[in-house]
Amino acid sequence: ADLSMEECCDKGIEWANENRICASLPLISESRECSMTQVQCCRSHLEKQYCSDGIEFANVREECDSHIGENSTCEADYFKVCCYCCLLGKTAQVQGQSCEPNPKIGYQCGIVFRACCVKGQEGIDLSISDDAPKKEQVEISKEELDQEDPYLHDGCRGGGPCSQQCRDTGSSYVCSCFVGYQLQPDGVNCEDINECITGTHSCGIGQTCVNTLGSFRCQRDTSCGTGYELTDDSRCKDIDECETGTHNCPPDFICQNTPGSFRCRPKLQCMNGFIQDALGNCIDINECLSTNMPCPAGQICINTDGSYTCQRMSPSCGRGYHLNEDGTRCVDVDECSSSNQPCGEGHVCINAPGNYRCECKTGYSFDVISRTCIDINECRRYPGRLCAHKCENTPGSYYCTCTMGFKLSADGRSCEDLNECESSPCSQECANVYGSYQCYCRRGFQLSDIDGISCEDIDECALPTGGHICSYRCINIPGSFQCTCPSTGYRLAPNARNCQDIDECVAESHNCSFNETCFNIQGGFRCLSLECPENYRKSGDTVRLEKTDTIRCIKSCRPNDVNCVLDPVHTISHTVISLPTFREFTRPEEIIFLRAITPTYPANQADIIFDITEGNLRDSFDIIKRYMDGMTVG
Repeated sequence: ADLSMEECCDKGIEWANENRICASLPLISESRECSMTQVQCCRSHLEKQYCSDGIEFANVREECDSHIGENSTCEADYFKVCCYCCLLGKTAQVQGQSCEPNPKIGYQCGIVFRACCVKGQEGIDLSISDDAPKKEQVEISKEELDQEDPYLHDGCRGGGPCSQQCRDTGSSYVCSCFVGYQLQPDGVNCEDINECITGTHSCGIGQTCVNTLGSFRCQRDTSCGTGYELTDDSRCKDIDECETGTHNCPPDFICQNTPGSFRCRPKLQCMNGFIQDALGNCIDINECLSTNMPCPAGQICINTDGSYTCQRMSPSCGRGYHLNEDGTRCVDVDECSSSNQPCGEGHVCINAPGNYRCECKTGYSFDVISRTCIDINECRRYPGRLCAHKCENTPGSYYCTCTMGFKLSADGRSCEDLNECESSPCSQECANVYGSYQCYCRRGFQLSDIDGISCEDIDECALPTGGHICSYRCINIPGSFQCTCPSTGYRLAPNARNCQDIDECVAESHNCSFNETCFNIQGGFRCLSLECPENYRKSGDTVRLEKTDTIRCIKSCRPNDVNCVLDPVHTISHTVISLPTFREFTRPEEIIFLRAITPTYPANQADIIFDITEGNLRDSFDIIKRYMDGMTVG
């Protein structure tokens, strides 16, 4: 049944009163709240007991160091703490200091300090007895008396007129009271403050405030219950019925005190395996009926007088079963785990309770004639459905392969194009195509007809059209060609194929003298020297045309030379022409035109003669003379 918090707390206090230690406190309930309450009440009550012992030790012995503690637990430390704080309060009372403690020493120590200080003040007798032995009176001068006792004129000397505390102000004095007291209207005497009436006490619910001199105490309203008695400090103390003789144990039993009660134990003790009843008789314990089975699995328990024995069971197992290692029960025999393979090659053994069965492995089928498992040719059974390219059968399975130029995909069935160019199979350039690759060459090279991989240089100069590539001479180089020109008289044109004639006359690279005329020809030049006939001289306006040099001689008669003056020829022109010889003429062509202006009157028309003076050794040239628009054309 669930216990109340008050019952749990009472059990903790009982254990503290009986054992004076809380380390091995037995918990009376599985409730977490009850266990916490039981432990806290035990520790709190134990701390109060040790603190009360410390205060009593300080009041009796006036010191704390000679006390030898029972143990070194945290509760035992409260003994010295309360002892020291009480000594501090008593010292403050003796020195006439205030009984109000310094807050820095702690709340609990302050309470003990104030209690011991006030209690010491209550025990002081300020009157002097007439029966006290009188010392021999010696006359002392006032000066000597002042020097011997500097507090002689102190208004508070010997406590002064105040009943509790006195403070000298020089010209007068001021009285004050200890904590728990208040000053009366006469300003000298102190009277107790009834905290129970003023409501300044700290008693909780279920407690009654009882006023004391200078303080108060809290007393329980309810009784402590059976087996406990109320002490003067309002605590519940266990009644030891065995010590007080209030128990009712028979003569053959021993009284043993327990918190709040007592127990009668028989003087005669039973041996192991027996239990005593209420009358002290020893009765055998049947260990076989306990919840914890004393015998291991596979054995039965047999009770004996004061003990028990275990006997092994030996069950019999049927076919397909055998005893386990403990010999307690029958377990299945795994026939498939044996090394002799009961199903044979190509089969799968499947274990079952008390039996086993054989099945064909994946990729095999059972042949009813041979009663064996034979391989399934998946490639033949499912043609074109398993692999994208080629299917290869294996015992119990199959695998897919791809044709050249393809590789197997990650699914093991599809084929994807293999990029052969990644392995650089070509000597120059490689182009990947679906399922294969193609090698090709750079400009100026051609693919080899032998292996289709290597690239060979193309001799452009040896091709049928090689003669038309260059105008003069073609030189083959790896992957290309070069055109060259004669060493002198020509230079390569910007198209790198034709040869251009060098005009030495324009470039002034000739060696003609001053009296000679430079005439450019294909691949060279000529130095021409033409003299005018008698009565003629060279004209200064020599016409310089492309591939044509014309030297004019004008008539220059001597004085009185009548024949010269009457000569109708006024100008003789010498024209040097360079004829193209690098092409074939399929029919006669007019290549040179010479024009002469005829006179206005035909009757006086001069006879203009066109003639080839030299160079026509093969009679390849003819002269045609005709009249066009008033001009004679040759």
